[in-house]
Amino acid sequence: MSDATTTHAPHISVRELTMAYGSFVVMRNLTFDIKRGEVFVIMGGSGCGKSTLLRHLIGLLRPAAGKIAYDGVDFTDADEESRMLMLRKFGVMYQGGALWSSLTLSENVALPLEEFTELSPEDIKEIVSLKLALVGLRGYEEFYPAEISGGMCKRASLARAMALDPEILFFDEPSAGLDPVSARRLDELILQLRDSLGTTVVVVTHELASIFAIADRAIFLDVSKRTTGGIGNPREMRLNSPNDNLRLFLNRGVLGENLVLDPATGAPKVSQH
Repeated sequence: MSDATTTHAPHISVRELTMAYGSFVVMRNLTFDIKRGEVFVIMGGSGCGKSTLLRHLIGLLRPAAGKIAYDGVDFTDADEESRMLMLRKFGVMYQGGALWSSLTLSENVALPLEEFTELSPEDIKEIVSLKLALVGLRGYEEFYPAEISGGMCKRASLARAMALDPEILFFDEPSAGLDPVSARRLDELILQLRDSLGTTVVVVTHELASIFAIADRAIFLDVSKRTTGGIGNPREMRLNSPNDNLRLFLNRGVLGENLVLDPATGAPKVSQH
């Protein structure tokens, strides 16, 4: 494949994807592209298949039907060597952080570097310090996860996801369990990393504040129809989508004269008058 073809191909391409557990179909016929360098949100209500879709994208689950491609290269049916090369370009921040409680933050971040590179211990230590500094955790290298806050654990998990300088970062409910201030700081950090590193970011969330703060585009998984309910900029879809379920989701379940928008964030809120 030529460099020109790779450059113009979507960073991630999903075609006619059906996700199922045995005979139970979670979502069917999902087709969408994710552009290089954008923040793309997978959104929807609880149980709609958001995290299941992410697991398909990173290869933990195999589609019942359909294809997933990266830079135009088939990921679904790739041979083991090609698949591993693509996986090396991913960084994943899991929903609970998934830090090893018996390891310090520096040891957690060092794990993928020790596993997948031949760097010296000195080089690994330098990279670990840099990654922790990028997420605002300079000076916390020797702390254990139990000794820091939930928000700091999330940032440490992000530092580990960034250890191998991935082209794509995947986040599974990054704001889950965080207070509003910590959640907003994490959103700001995601945008800073995207802007400074040019990373493509895929975020699974149902948190409206985060969706309106960070998403360039989003896909809505409509649980009632078990397929795509809309794709686009969430602020535009909130007002103009023909899908009632999507507009209700983005407007906190309220439509009509009681709905007002926060002028600072554009997020919906209910009028008290």
